[in-house]
Amino acid sequence: MTDLVSPPTTTSPGVGSAHGGADSGRARRIGNYAGLLPFHAYVLIFLVAPTLIVTLGAFSTSSGGFTLDNLDTLLTRQDFIDAFVASIELSVVTAIAGAVFGGLLAWAVLRGDPNGLFRQLVIAGAGVLAQFGGVMLAFAFFATVGPRGFVVQIIESATPISVDPLWLYSLTGLAVVYTYFQIPLMVIVFLPSLDGLRQEWYDASASLGGGAWAFWRYVGGPILAPSFLGALLLLFTNAFSAYATAAAIISQGCTLVTLQIACQMQSEVVLGQENVGKALALGMIVIVSVVMAIYALIQRRASRWAK
Repeated sequence: MTDLVSPPTTTSPGVGSAHGGADSGRARRIGNYAGLLPFHAYVLIFLVAPTLIVTLGAFSTSSGGFTLDNLDTLLTRQDFIDAFVASIELSVVTAIAGAVFGGLLAWAVLRGDPNGLFRQLVIAGAGVLAQFGGVMLAFAFFATVGPRGFVVQIIESATPISVDPLWLYSLTGLAVVYTYFQIPLMVIVFLPSLDGLRQEWYDASASLGGGAWAFWRYVGGPILAPSFLGALLLLFTNAFSAYATAAAIISQGCTLVTLQIACQMQSEVVLGQENVGKALALGMIVIVSVVMAIYALIQRRASRWAK
């Protein structure tokens, strides 16, 4: 009897699957690259292009020729040097204050209930207050501790203490304002590192006879040190590059480098100083680049403990 069923067609094993796998892998890679196009376009437009414009302008004259006079002015004018020194000092002070108080607040959050209301409120508040700056933050301080702020009026009416009405307009007052948004930023950045500490590490230290001090000195401290230093550098960069808050509080004078850039770009007394302002911006880019390179190295070391 003749078999009515056709014999199965034989093909070389793995040929079809290999082509299908290669095509699907290629399509997946193309899809991944296409998904990154908006990000690369954003970086190109808002980071690479402005950096190139600033760099070219720092080495150009007002007519477009090449010159080193802008950099020479940057390195020789005393008011520019003082502006860089003041910006670095302000950034260092507020970064340290924000890192210390923000770290303590993050530790207090960690010690509480992971699902508690306190933790959720602090995290939500830190996310909002870390972005609360500029004119709004300046107005808030004017209304509370400014020359006619309600806190100052309460103090002067209830006590014999006389508050200096101009303290908020100094670098000391600006440091207090900057610390206001540095602390919540530290909470956001440092809290995940604290969450990464494992109970097993403390138990292992205790089983070997180590107490709390031994754990923090030999285990917890070395593990958190890279993350803490990285957060400290991030706070420094955040304060060093801030402009709107300082411009709203210090309306007269160019005591910081960001204010100096604005003064050079908007000067109505001495014209043709735009490229000098770009040279100042180039100096800021160099400092921030060095700080962020150190930050990247520290974060690479800190990431080892997250694996």
